[in-house]
Amino acid sequence: MGSESKLIISPLNNDLIEDINMTNDYFKLYGRVVPSLQSGRWSYKEVLFDETRKTRFPDDKLDWSQYINREDKALFLAYMNNTCIGQIRIIKDWNHFCYIENIATKKDYRGSGVGKLLLNKAEEWAKQRKLIGMSLEAQDDNLGACRFYVKQGFILGGVDTLKQSYNPTIETTLYWYKLFK
Repeated sequence: MGSESKLIISPLNNDLIEDINMTNDYFKLYGRVVPSLQSGRWSYKEVLFDETRKTRFPDDKLDWSQYINREDKALFLAYMNNTCIGQIRIIKDWNHFCYIENIATKKDYRGSGVGKLLLNKAEEWAKQRKLIGMSLEAQDDNLGACRFYVKQGFILGGVDTLKQSYNPTIETTLYWYKLFK
């Protein structure tokens, strides 16, 4: 990112709603996280696929007004030169965690620090609300995302082997947590 380009993170407002699904690019699936529980602690190993697949999530169709000026949920958009390049959508969960419903960075900006800045924004939001940490779900075949979460201080807190039963390529849903000190 050049010095002339300034990254701006903005909370959602009515004028920005049309930008929300702009961040929904394809991403590569190149490996799987294989979790293991021993003596009450989760660990995992990585298994790389023989061939890489591309996928994308369907565009979310939510009542976006529910994320504007609310105490219990928020959506932040990242902009570079007036182009929306990332987003994070969060809610205050019943268990005193900030649950990350979605985080996405446009393909061309992945690895540039945008995702980290969005997570920092979510953490700031969560701490203002006296929450104890952040949590999210990821699929076991999205190794790139899982590596990103680990790099940002998340740890594996649990898995669900049935949640994605309708999807033959996903064996497990992984629950990642970042506890605030």
